[in-house]
Amino acid sequence: MNIPIKTWRFHGGVHPADGKALSNSVPAQRAPLLERYTVAIQQNIGAPPKPVVAKGDTVKKGQLIAEPGGFVSAPVHAPTSGTVGDIVEVPGANGGAIPAIEIISDGKDEWGSGLDPIPNWKNTDREILKKRIADAGIVGMGGAAFPTHVKLSPPPEKVIDTLVLNGAECEPYLTADHRLMLERTEAVLEGAAIAAKILRVDRVFLGIEENKPDAIAALNEKAKDYGVTIVPLHVRYPQGGEKQLIYALTGRSVATGGLPMDVGCVVQNVGSCAAIRDAVVEGHPLIERYTTVTGTPVANPGTWILRLGTTVEQALTFAGGVKARTAKVIMGGPMMGFTQTSLGVTVTKNSSGILLLQWQETAEYTSNPCIRCGRCVRACPMKLLPGPVSVMVESENYDEAEKNYVMDCMECGVCTYVCPAKRPLVQHFRRAKAEINAKRRAAKAKQA
Repeated sequence: MNIPIKTWRFHGGVHPADGKALSNSVPAQRAPLLERYTVAIQQNIGAPPKPVVAKGDTVKKGQLIAEPGGFVSAPVHAPTSGTVGDIVEVPGANGGAIPAIEIISDGKDEWGSGLDPIPNWKNTDREILKKRIADAGIVGMGGAAFPTHVKLSPPPEKVIDTLVLNGAECEPYLTADHRLMLERTEAVLEGAAIAAKILRVDRVFLGIEENKPDAIAALNEKAKDYGVTIVPLHVRYPQGGEKQLIYALTGRSVATGGLPMDVGCVVQNVGSCAAIRDAVVEGHPLIERYTTVTGTPVANPGTWILRLGTTVEQALTFAGGVKARTAKVIMGGPMMGFTQTSLGVTVTKNSSGILLLQWQETAEYTSNPCIRCGRCVRACPMKLLPGPVSVMVESENYDEAEKNYVMDCMECGVCTYVCPAKRPLVQHFRRAKAEINAKRRAAKAKQA
């Protein structure tokens, strides 16, 4: 039995209606094989991968189809066996068209000879394990899509003593991590143990919110075998943010502009942990993921195991289609997700959910004047001044917004959620960050 550890409450946050009852009790289902997959080439933060296949090539399931474009990059693999159709453009989840590789299935779904299993990973060199994770194309599957092998490679001067596993899944409606922890408990824990070996740490915390009692019980039953401490946390959004989760579990605060490694921590999503285990023990690259397909308009909400390259339209078909008029289709959850304009958007490595909302479940946001009530200030988990900064952005005063730490905004949407004036605050901050980053790139190019 695990001994409870002390936890801390992070600043701000909210507790919105979570909508998880729509899908949290439904066992995950594996989607049937499709005739065609359209696999986005870049599914990671960092350098875009480079295609290594051409139209007409024959590929096997798990075969490399795009190689890393640099150290901070991740390869992409075929989700099934078949033929390469073409390199096309598809709608991206963040807007705009993105390049993708078509894989036309041969119906055989045959694995290729690629990554050899490493069942005896406990006696395997750390660098070999790290390379396996890189070769398997594993990224942060909670949303950021940062290459996992990079996170597991802190510089020598950064002493890491704690591995934090993110099982909070605080975003409303999403239950993919919940079902994964419940159904693939040992895969999550073994992947965590592999990551801990690479980092040379023996303190491993898995933070999970208390609204998942069945997953907490399942994890506690096996956690001791893998050296993991399960820590139930009070339900509060955005508990799954890296800085918030680190503080909740360790009491350590990551400074402005800092990284988790600055306070001796590395954070991994539980989905990434399961993928680490599959890559090492089974030799399987990341070609599929647990994805919640939910919302009141969905006929049969639940979690599906979807291969990369599956479209939103196909995923909704698996879930029985749509039974009511839909106002929004969102990739992700209602707080941090992105509204879609096309059902042709495809599932990628960080696609945690597909959410449909009806008209009465949405709110209209316009740039009404700020009433200076201070609710956004009290709610902001990053201790920023959302109201005043948003006014700076509306005035296109990006330099002043930068001085007031707009780049520290984690885009959690809490400020927008609590704003009685219905101001689109998080959209203002995304705009400011884009403008500031563009200015920085221009300055860097001028210096070069």
